[in-house]
Amino acid sequence: MAAKKTSVAVVIGSDSDMAVMQCCIDTLCEFGVKPTVRIISAHRTPRTAAAFAETAAKKGIKVIIAAAGMAAHLAGTLAARTTLPVIGVPLVSSSGLEGIDALLSTLQMPPGVPVATVAVGKAGAKNAAILAVQILALSDRKLTKLLAAFTKKQKRKVIKKDAAVRKN
Repeated sequence: MAAKKTSVAVVIGSDSDMAVMQCCIDTLCEFGVKPTVRIISAHRTPRTAAAFAETAAKKGIKVIIAAAGMAAHLAGTLAARTTLPVIGVPLVSSSGLEGIDALLSTLQMPPGVPVATVAVGKAGAKNAAILAVQILALSDRKLTKLLAAFTKKQKRKVIKKDAAVRKN
């Protein structure tokens, strides 16, 4: 059975985060997973964040990807109000800390409120999508096959690049 349209939610704290998170959305779509995308701020719209997290499972969402910069409380705020897996993507902000502030805010969750945390920025956004697909693939054979093909494709790219370097 293929993943449902709403099986993954990508929640960003600000529209300025879309530039990085589009990579996540595109990667999900490459696997046939069309995410629900929302802009919800943990600090500016806390009630909306709470309501979203509390009703996500009822709406068919199975994994939440949450991206934010600076204090980056979005992933933790959502994780505190749902039993769904939450993947946090720390983002670089104008703070000058290159995303380390967001990384630590996303990573340092109290026991009992887990957030799977990926790398800062675009690489983390892509990995968050792949991790979400891996979670969904636990109960979706089509996604399992697509992940296997994805892994083979990555391997072939590296082998091709290696062969090109060795020719020189």
